[in-house]
Amino acid sequence: MSAVAILIIATIAFSAVMAVAWLVQRVTGNDGWADAFWSFGVGTIAALAVSASSDIVSADRKYLVIALVLIWSLRLGGHILVRTLKNGDDPRYVRLRHEWGPNAASRMFFFLQSQAFAGAMLVICVYVAASRPDAELEFPDYLGALIMLVALLGEAIADWQLRKFGSDPANYGKVCDAGLWAWSRHPNYFFEWLGWTSYVFIGADFDGDYAHGWLTLVAPVLMYVLLRHVSGVPPLEQHMLATRGSAFRDYQRRTSIFFPRPPR
Repeated sequence: MSAVAILIIATIAFSAVMAVAWLVQRVTGNDGWADAFWSFGVGTIAALAVSASSDIVSADRKYLVIALVLIWSLRLGGHILVRTLKNGDDPRYVRLRHEWGPNAASRMFFFLQSQAFAGAMLVICVYVAASRPDAELEFPDYLGALIMLVALLGEAIADWQLRKFGSDPANYGKVCDAGLWAWSRHPNYFFEWLGWTSYVFIGADFDGDYAHGWLTLVAPVLMYVLLRHVSGVPPLEQHMLATRGSAFRDYQRRTSIFFPRPPR
């Protein structure tokens, strides 16, 4: 099957996945399911797209990319699934429903389809990285894999630290500012973004023989825009200001919003 056909099918499949996510949200009344569907969808569809291709030169690079995207998907999707089952609705989606009012159902459907489009772009980047024509794995491949592993570990630690902080009754109503959360207000989002830079190193041909490889830059750029400026940081910061007030404003003054730096 040609690369174009695979990517078209992958895009349609992602649209269908997020349509199912919308139906599950409607039935359960829990909008948090969307992120779980999205995370598992990216990993599954990307892995299937790469596996289905007969044009990929390096089997080692194919298996490396499949392994990385599936590990990422299982970790993030599993974390979100547990959070959704335990904590219920995501406050970001609750706020959107309130803003949209009586049109919330239809607007949520199209919002999730925009997420499907973003997910399809990531799938394309993963496919492009796997398709680099060099037969043997090289230093950039190993560097990309290392960056992904560091990102996965960093995000897992950030999630664990936040979960541990929240489980202590003494911290009720307080702001988590310990560990990685002292260096960034959103270390989980930072490491999520960092992980997508790995495909740039795997896919970009620094010798200039694979121009398509630079399309992998779309992944970290897209994730930065979404996490930092659209669906990640802004709604979460608004929620924290509404629920934590002056404590969170003080946290904002002394802690970097995204990229980690020593606390003031």
